[in-house]
Amino acid sequence: MTEGEGMTISRREFAGVALGAIAARAQESERKVGYAMVGLGRISMQHLAPSLKASKIAKVTALVSGHRDKAEKMAAEYGIPAKNIYSYENYDAIADNKDIDAVYVALPNSMHAEYTVRAAKAGKHVLCEKPMATTVADAQAMIDACKKANRKLMIAYRCQFEPTNLRATELIRSGRLGKIQGIESANGFNIRAGEWRLNMKLAGGGPLMDVGVYSLNACRFLTGEEPGDIKANWSVIDKDGRFNEVEENLGWTMRFPSGIVASCNTTYGANMPGFYRVHGTKGMLHMEPAFGYEGIHLTAKIQGEPAIDEPNPEKDPAQFTREADHLANVILHGGELRASGEEGLRDMKLMMEIYRSCGR
Repeated sequence: MTEGEGMTISRREFAGVALGAIAARAQESERKVGYAMVGLGRISMQHLAPSLKASKIAKVTALVSGHRDKAEKMAAEYGIPAKNIYSYENYDAIADNKDIDAVYVALPNSMHAEYTVRAAKAGKHVLCEKPMATTVADAQAMIDACKKANRKLMIAYRCQFEPTNLRATELIRSGRLGKIQGIESANGFNIRAGEWRLNMKLAGGGPLMDVGVYSLNACRFLTGEEPGDIKANWSVIDKDGRFNEVEENLGWTMRFPSGIVASCNTTYGANMPGFYRVHGTKGMLHMEPAFGYEGIHLTAKIQGEPAIDEPNPEKDPAQFTREADHLANVILHGGELRASGEEGLRDMKLMMEIYRSCGR
């Protein structure tokens, strides 16, 4: 074969190369991001993992658990091979598993930092439950580790992807309610004795670090502003032994740069359906439930307009599919995360200010 002959390609060969390239692109477009569930508790195996069955771009490919028998049962349900079941001891070996693109960290709060940092060092992206950590230093360490590894870190603020909450944000930021004057929000439940959330070492705090963060983040997300001038109080009313380490009730106020004043409450002592109410010069908006996995319901009364009554008919786990897909899409195609580690860090700093204000 001469040099010229070596440079020649037949129509059949060209067609084969072209079809191969098309097939490769199609295969890439069909590739699903593989998630490893780190911790097989309620939120991971009853919400996030089932949500990925509905995803077109993500799936569960691995499990990390301290209970092998539990993990094997879950693996059988999701078609996960035995080689993709890990313990906390051999967790770092996920670095060698190409089936895993990202991990979902759903462990007690104080363990978020360690398993996020280890995931980053293993070359994996991270979707971490909120609050992202129990200290500002740990939250910053998580961000730094992921940046160093060039991996994405997303915090699981699923309400930031829920259509009805986005609709409320649009009504507020577009000026439909006029100038916003005040916001009220609350979220809480009556906690059972023995929950890990009552352990200060594991939780890092009481209801503020669990359900109260929803109200805090909602106020920031709805307004697009960062608050200051925080004043807070806490209490323990039920002397039944549940609250020897963490607060039972906590309330706080905060002032935003525009002058909006928000008042929030959270509790582990009573069922307090999550809601927020926003008051503007032209009307009022009410979301209840605001933070649940389903049944989100928006109502609003705006001067000169028909009343708004918009329930979201989506069922659980649609919200989880949406947030997992967001990270998966960024992994596959690039772009910016809506709920990055920096977003979680801002909430961490504010929660520490709230605790300092009330002397906890």
